[in-house]
Amino acid sequence: SRYYREVLPGEIVKISRHDVQTLDVVRRAEGDPSAFCIFEYVYFARPDSIFEGQMVYSVRRRCGQQLAIEAPVEADLVSTVPESATPAALGYAQKCGLPYVEVLCKNRYVGRTFIQPNMRLRQLGVAKKFGVLSDNFKGKRVVIIDDSIVRGNTISPIIKLLRESGAKEVHIRVASPPIRFPCYMGINIPTKEELIANRPEFRDLANYIGADSVVYLSVEGLVSSVQESIKERQENSPKSQKSFIGKIGHCTACLTGEYPVELEW
Repeated sequence: SRYYREVLPGEIVKISRHDVQTLDVVRRAEGDPSAFCIFEYVYFARPDSIFEGQMVYSVRRRCGQQLAIEAPVEADLVSTVPESATPAALGYAQKCGLPYVEVLCKNRYVGRTFIQPNMRLRQLGVAKKFGVLSDNFKGKRVVIIDDSIVRGNTISPIIKLLRESGAKEVHIRVASPPIRFPCYMGINIPTKEELIANRPEFRDLANYIGADSVVYLSVEGLVSSVQESIKERQENSPKSQKSFIGKIGHCTACLTGEYPVELEW
């Protein structure tokens, strides 16, 4: 198989053994902005996916670099919780000039934690899910890059695990902004009350999860990381292709509460 091109928003495509044909393009209502889900880049998509002419892995690495600009910290090494935030962690480490070191390895013999019937079992499951590479960080100040903190349950036992295994400091940096609002466009985000960003604990999140510090990427930082190379491509593309690329627009509703369509109740 080989990458051919993206399907345009609203496009109906027929693929045969001979060619790829566009049957129709359902145009969006005049004036409605393009609103591609920004969380596809943050978390949902596979890193080798290509959206809007760019690879998701590259966007995640740029988010990590932007996070390093916004939230540097005095530390000895950068790591991640394997493995969805690895590109962001590599970007952060590269920008900070710190080594990227593995501190945890996945235990392949343990099943899913989210299906456990209660919180205590879920947290125990998280601790069992990872092996600790303590030789790599004993006595050192560690920066852990995560792609998102939704409820705050998963990261807590991991920080505890690292401290018990000899980490001198544990700083958390999140390569996306806090999720504050529900998604009505089809993504199963927990209720507003369950989101850690809306809870009283968020005021002192570092203390609540047991970290030395916690900083999230700004909304502006995420948007610029996502749109940087799309804008470059638009500027450098011939006029004939500009309409094909389309208008740049991303839905940030779960982060900002600004929905791309009017909600009807």
